[in-house]
Amino acid sequence: MRDLSRLFQPRSIAVIGGGAWCANVIEQCAKMGFAGPVWPVHPTRSELGGVAAFASLDALPGVPDAVFIGVNRSLTIETVARLSTMGAGGAVCFASGFREAQAETGDGDSLQEALLAAAGEMPIIGPNCYGFINYLDGALLWPDQHGGERAERGVAVLTQSSNMAINITMQARALPLAYVGTAGNQAQIGLSEIGAAMLEDPRVTALGLHIEGIGDLRAFEALAARARALGKPVVALKVGKSEQAQKAAVSHTASLAGSDAGARALLRRLGIGQVESLPGLLEALKLLHFAGPLASNGVASMSCSGGEASLMADTGLGRDIRFPPLDEGQRTGLRAALGPMVALANPLDYHTFIWGDGAAMGRTFAAMMGGEEIAMGCLVVDFPRIDRCSDAAWDCVLEGAGHAARAVGKPLALVATLPEALSERVAARAIAEGLIPMLGLDETLCAIEIAARMGKAAVPEPLTLPGARKTGVAHVLSEAEAKAALASHGVAVPRSERVESRVALAAAAARAAYPVVLKSEGLAHKTEAGGVALGLKDAAAVTQAAGSMPGESFLIEEMIDGGVAELLIGVVRDPAHGFVLTLGAGGTLTEILRDSGSLLLPTTEDAVRDTLQGLRIAPVLAGYRGKPGADMGAILAAVMAVQHYVLAHADEIDEVEINPLIVTPTRAVAADALIRKGDKDE
Repeated sequence: MRDLSRLFQPRSIAVIGGGAWCANVIEQCAKMGFAGPVWPVHPTRSELGGVAAFASLDALPGVPDAVFIGVNRSLTIETVARLSTMGAGGAVCFASGFREAQAETGDGDSLQEALLAAAGEMPIIGPNCYGFINYLDGALLWPDQHGGERAERGVAVLTQSSNMAINITMQARALPLAYVGTAGNQAQIGLSEIGAAMLEDPRVTALGLHIEGIGDLRAFEALAARARALGKPVVALKVGKSEQAQKAAVSHTASLAGSDAGARALLRRLGIGQVESLPGLLEALKLLHFAGPLASNGVASMSCSGGEASLMADTGLGRDIRFPPLDEGQRTGLRAALGPMVALANPLDYHTFIWGDGAAMGRTFAAMMGGEEIAMGCLVVDFPRIDRCSDAAWDCVLEGAGHAARAVGKPLALVATLPEALSERVAARAIAEGLIPMLGLDETLCAIEIAARMGKAAVPEPLTLPGARKTGVAHVLSEAEAKAALASHGVAVPRSERVESRVALAAAAARAAYPVVLKSEGLAHKTEAGGVALGLKDAAAVTQAAGSMPGESFLIEEMIDGGVAELLIGVVRDPAHGFVLTLGAGGTLTEILRDSGSLLLPTTEDAVRDTLQGLRIAPVLAGYRGKPGADMGAILAAVMAVQHYVLAHADEIDEVEINPLIVTPTRAVAADALIRKGDKDE
């Protein structure tokens, strides 16, 4: 990994260009108290942003560590070449009109290649890029206003959208920002490399990513690995929907996997927390900054209102969050603090009769958080707006909560149900008391869920990445061929006989062991096309069923009885994220039920088991209402056999699907299978 420390922690900055954008860079550095020199460079201007300018790069008193290049695209290339020759530490290329504009200009690709050649070994960010803000050192290669302030330590946030970066700096959530950066076209340095470089700064506690697309999977894996080694969490907001899975319309797996299943599986695999909103990203980063990963997902929730207690409990539904029942120690402490009139539970409504008594509130909160299963506490409290009301009566909350956090030694968050009900002024007081100010119940519980998952994340194996597939024509194997291929790797399949003509069907039917299933070959969705007949009990039934089926070739197969459930096992090639394995409820209702989970290959039996247990159909697999359960060992063996087949043919596989896998108390049998692959070039 290249050294980006001169660029991101510069001792000197040069600004090339004379427009308002360049003046903003100079003015912002002065406003934020950058300690080093800032050198404007312009051939005709005597000053820029209130600082004396130099006529050329050669006139500078030294070689700059970091350079903001705010000139047109052609001059940008010339400037980068000169800076590289000088030995500058790196540059931000602000100009647009490179690869992102190829469709409009026709020369964007060639100009971006020329820019890369000009840079050589010198790091460049962009082009088409706003740059970055270093709030730790007051170094801003940033051409616009921002809403942040200097910090001694904090989180780094990176985005592929300059406008979103500006918005993030305007947050009023008491989140300490160390860096805010953009990546632009990522011509030379990608989001992953920028993130890894920022994590190397010991003052950075966590990394937030707004991702539109992951271009280099190996670099992204390296970022996650470095973050784990440094003990610094990463949280991502992934947007943008790949069309890859939608193109594979031949299978159920494609529609189940959806457009972002691969991205979700990738982030989960790498131990990166995923959020669904920008507020969620900021709140998760805040919790991780102040508390780090949590020991468990056990939460003690406290409020002075039954409505808030119920709302907290309801908000936790569907999340991997627990509100553990109170143990005897908690009950004893709470009863001593609250007396006999309060119903004790988690979430707790501690009522208002102790309001105003900071010491009693502290004893209550400490008792609640003392349970062995509790990893952190949430004190739900909304403060009055001080432009119309007084919040003096809320001082007791800060006093009591601060006492409890110090006494118990576990994280305690002040959680406002409404963002406007916990101001930056109150948040600063809360932080001074050792508390974590959090905004929004859902965002808070999302953050806790992520922090708890990070506390037990395992180190993943490297991904198996699909290379550029061979240029042979893609084709779909017949069902018989697909089953034979999978069976050779350990997948259990029904006994069957393939019949290549209607003439031969009667003789084959006479040999069959009944009951059987008759299938017409060559149909992608046999049930919909009338190409399947189940439970046929004799040869006459086979002949009759064949009469109404399309096609000329058939499979006569063993009928699998005693099924507990039907599952789907599917793998699709996803160029953006690797091979995506989808597990879900199978059969004819696959798309309607949409009960599935996804992993990336290679995976483990433990990960497969966890995914299956997360399905809505999991109780059926375990044995529902006294009925026998499925043979979980056989299911795991089937999934691992499919993985073995895919990994053995990774250079040619586009798609593999078993649907349904009929699972019984003793077996897991692939009743139907599909393989789509590309021929290898010889």
